Amino acid sequence: MGPIGVKKHLAPFLPNHPIISLKRNEDACPVGTVSAAPWGSSSILPISWAYIKMMGGKGLKQATETAILNANYMAKRLEKHYRILFRGARGYVGHEFILDTRPFKKSANIEAVDVAKRLQDYGFHAPTMSWPVAGTLMVEPTESEDKAELDRFCDAMISIRQEIADIEEGRIDPRVNPLKMSPHSLTCVTSSCWDRPYSREVAAFPLPFVKPENKFWPTIARIDDIYGDQHLVCTCPPMEVYESPFSEQKRASS
Repeated sequence: MGPIGVKKHLAPFLPNHPIISLKRNEDACPVGTVSAAPWGSSSILPISWAYIKMMGGKGLKQATETAILNANYMAKRLEKHYRILFRGARGYVGHEFILDTRPFKKSANIEAVDVAKRLQDYGFHAPTMSWPVAGTLMVEPTESEDKAELDRFCDAMISIRQEIADIEEGRIDPRVNPLKMSPHSLTCVTSSCWDRPYSREVAAFPLPFVKPENKFWPTIARIDDIYGDQHLVCTCPPMEVYESPFSEQKRASS
């Protein structure tokens, strides 16, 4: 992510590269290859430069103020339902805030991943999960979302907290419930077989703003993320597909 620049005394420890020859001193102790390009991707910089140039000083200040305002508005709405981590001395957050979902593991066997998956049923891509604190969600609304969208997200999170409370208080099954079984794909909801102890409406349309005409459907239902990370399967085409159509001609002519 971006070019790498270090002071002279750290230069001997910069990453090496197996193909591109790098000028090294005799005392170099490279740490190995860390990316396809030896010093990172310099093409990232024009994106930041263009954003700064287009916004200007006044625009950057306004965008920053709006992002911080948005984050604090959401944190204020959600503070009665979730613990907010790392607030300042006056109780405010920066441009992002962290929702602590760790207590729900003990009270309802619900983890951050369950909340993240359930958010898909409400039409939202999950925020950053388990970073910088494991078992939490980090929400960063930025300056580009309007208040109506912020409220929809807050309403979804408050509704999810009520679903967790239903588990805690024994109103719904602790193992087969909308959180543990989320997300609910179109194939799942329209299946002729529905044996879950909650309705299809609760599964796919949990709040009034989630409607069939604007529903963002998850592509697939719940998968085992850890198993998938530990058992990689290559789905790439065979190498022959990448050969030039002129390869045969070249081999024949040689």
